[in-house]
Amino acid sequence: MDSKANAHWEGGLKDGKGKIATESGVLDASYSFKQRFEGEKGTNPEELIGAAHASCFSMALSMILGDKGYTADAIDTQATVTLSQSDQGFDISKIHLDVEATVSGADDAAFQEAAETAKANCPVSKVLNADITLTAKLKG
Repeated sequence: MDSKANAHWEGGLKDGKGKIATESGVLDASYSFKQRFEGEKGTNPEELIGAAHASCFSMALSMILGDKGYTADAIDTQATVTLSQSDQGFDISKIHLDVEATVSGADDAAFQEAAETAKANCPVSKVLNADITLTAKLKG
């Protein structure tokens, strides 16, 4: 299965602008240096990676819980993607996942094990070469 996204850029780094879009048409947005580095409203690659990671992790956690005989009433995941500057340039140095879930019948030990397994095995976690951390909270 292949999924496609496209990016278009015009101009220099600081004065240029770009557009990103997904093949499905769900995403069609602009991006720029100011949006990425200066807090201007709009999206940026790190935000998009965070969205991809949070959604992938949530689906993986749902699957792993299901394999253990649980069904999640709700899984809410926030990904914080950190962009850092070093002597070698900019790097995504870490991603922290905060998850809160309501899972009927699950105890905290089973939930923590499922969350760690999802963190290690969701396809987006596997593709990212970053320090990926996790905070998991079972609500209920």
